[in-house]
Amino acid sequence: MSVYLTAINRLRIVKVREIKRESPTVKTITFHDKFCAKAEPGQFVMVWIPGVDEVPMSLSTMRSDGRCSITVGEVGEATKALHQRKLGETLGIRGPYGNSFTLANGNVMIVGGGTGLAPFIPLAEKLMGLSTRIFFVLGAKTHSELLFLQRIKTVLSKVDGRVIATTEDGSYGLKGVATDPAREILEKETFDMIYTCGPEQMMYKMLVLAERYRTPLQASLERLMRCAIGLCGSCVIGKFMVCKDGPVFSDEQLREVKDEFGRFKMGRTGKKVGI
Repeated sequence: MSVYLTAINRLRIVKVREIKRESPTVKTITFHDKFCAKAEPGQFVMVWIPGVDEVPMSLSTMRSDGRCSITVGEVGEATKALHQRKLGETLGIRGPYGNSFTLANGNVMIVGGGTGLAPFIPLAEKLMGLSTRIFFVLGAKTHSELLFLQRIKTVLSKVDGRVIATTEDGSYGLKGVATDPAREILEKETFDMIYTCGPEQMMYKMLVLAERYRTPLQASLERLMRCAIGLCGSCVIGKFMVCKDGPVFSDEQLREVKDEFGRFKMGRTGKKVGI
């Protein structure tokens, strides 16, 4: 194990500096950490909640002054405990781990949903200096669950960008799912890269669209992770381990695990469960 990996793998105790409610079920928690501040968009950290669990989280902010954040949806015991954290209380952090999105020049499309949008804010900030155009499609079930809309608009106001929001109940933006306008746009325009993160069925549909329109794609996968360094095997998908080989995978890699991508994941008992 390299000196760097040994250093980032040590548990660091950080204080909660800021808590922002993004939606009825999602909060962004800000802390300071020198290693996370140097992370690249798409990398993840392991977050330890004392007495509860340790869970993987994407970084939604990385600043050179050390300010970083995770964006947490309340979906289980660990995330419920994270939501109950107060200002000044502590968390344990390991990482950042895994690979990151490869930056693409030209015309790019970003398609995300739910807390899967978290790594796309720092990605869009990085792309500002490279891409000529960013087409951002985000989706949620309802208006109240639509995350980061204003923050995305602010970032894209500095480049040639366009934002399309979708809600399944039609309470904001276009009624439907994010893949609907993405398909319509791909019918009319050519893109140099598609980035996607969110529900895996959504990412699978984007992979199918990317193949149909011959567009390269990068997707950030989410799996059960315990060690984050490729030892426990709980995040395996086909020949890959998401923590070590991902979490960002290319369309070429995803075609190699198409029997599992969007269909199965490893459960806590070690058996495959449907997604």
